[in-house]
Amino acid sequence: MMSMRQFLTALVGSLLVGGVGLAPAFSAPRAAPGAHSGHNAKPAAATAGSAEPTLLGQYGAWGAYAASPNGKKVCFALAKPSSSKTNPPNRPRDPAYAFISTRPAEKVTNEVSVMIGYPLKPGSEASLEVGGASFEMYTQGDGIWIKNAAEEDRMVDAMRKGADITVKGVSSRGTQSIDVFSLKGLSQALDKVAQDCRR
Repeated sequence: MMSMRQFLTALVGSLLVGGVGLAPAFSAPRAAPGAHSGHNAKPAAATAGSAEPTLLGQYGAWGAYAASPNGKKVCFALAKPSSSKTNPPNRPRDPAYAFISTRPAEKVTNEVSVMIGYPLKPGSEASLEVGGASFEMYTQGDGIWIKNAAEEDRMVDAMRKGADITVKGVSSRGTQSIDVFSLKGLSQALDKVAQDCRR
């Protein structure tokens, strides 16, 4: 059995091969080790091939998708960065993606995560900046999640109102990255996700 993260990554990867243009999607434990979280940290088990994501709509830079692995509905909004930089410049990396998921069976709504496109430095922190606010993010593998889950609603609200987000991280080799994601269409995509993924 594979984790929900692996399942979604496989699903989205299959869509990339099929030419839909969807990015690898993922989920992870809700909080950094030792951090308080009100969410369930246990990933759901799934098997590859049991469902395929469906595009619910494209809203500006953000696509809204739904899938039902093993009968458990998962909905998500997904975007590629509008700009990406590394320091040192032009370091190779996989594409980066911002991902906001809702998983009713796990009572998870609007979980924000970003796939950076390279393994992050173990134990490092990253940041997500939006509308003048900065949110500390924790790292795991090639992804980042909000460090304080209690701030996630405030972050999503700021994202709905903002023009873009800036995500900063450091690779396991010390490469610094800065990715900027347009928030054009995010509110509509999240509204569609909420409508399609009602509990």
